[in-house]
Amino acid sequence: MVVLAVAEKINQEHLEDLERIKNFRLMDDDFLTKCFEKDTVCTQLVLRIILNKPDLVVLDVRTQVFVANLLKRSVKLDIVATDSEGRRINVEVQREDRGAGRRRARYNASMMDSSSLEKGTDFEELPEVYVIFITGNDVMGKNQPLYQVERCILETGERFDDGSHILYVNGAYRDETPLGKLMHDFACPEPEKMYYDELSQRVRFFKESKEGVTTMCKAMEDMREKSLKEGERKNMIDTAKRMLLLGRYALEEIADISGLPLEEVLQLKQA
Repeated sequence: MVVLAVAEKINQEHLEDLERIKNFRLMDDDFLTKCFEKDTVCTQLVLRIILNKPDLVVLDVRTQVFVANLLKRSVKLDIVATDSEGRRINVEVQREDRGAGRRRARYNASMMDSSSLEKGTDFEELPEVYVIFITGNDVMGKNQPLYQVERCILETGERFDDGSHILYVNGAYRDETPLGKLMHDFACPEPEKMYYDELSQRVRFFKESKEGVTTMCKAMEDMREKSLKEGERKNMIDTAKRMLLLGRYALEEIADISGLPLEEVLQLKQA
């Protein structure tokens, strides 16, 4: 009976996953990163339109890029691309406004810089960096399709050209321009209704082909397992913190009961 119940649960989760896949859009970051993973064609199309650089050539694209900061908060970037001119471009999709804050854009740019320069290299060798947020809503509220943010010298109005660029793309914008059509495609769950063949073919692969659907189902299973492990870990940390507050337990006991390594319990105590 237990085995049967587990099998039914797994089957139900699979059916739910298939339904979710049907409704996925490129505005869903997990689906976006899977569609754009190692795909220079789609990435190049998107960047040419947003940056208005029809000759831009993407050489490399990576998704879910973890940029570590050993002393402070690290960050995971949706898409990081490098073009033939050496420019490094970070693309993030955010359905919710709170995920696209201005200081988040600043932090992403700083992390892109910190991962671009080898020790001992001259600062003038820093590449041009673009941070692009594609947002579900018009986060700036000025009814513009695109907001380009550049540093400037206030007294003269001249651009302070340090090679850093931030752009916000209004994902709610629709018209017959290339950008308006692109935002339609990002919000469209049906590949046959998309304007751009490069995007529709990629979306169709992950929604309709056996290989693509299997890949998406596996990714969703992995996300569930990761979420479960993160929840378990949080419970372990919470247990250790409560025991430390009580002050009645030896550190070894806390480590044994909570399941955390003794070194981590020591770190929690010192914090």
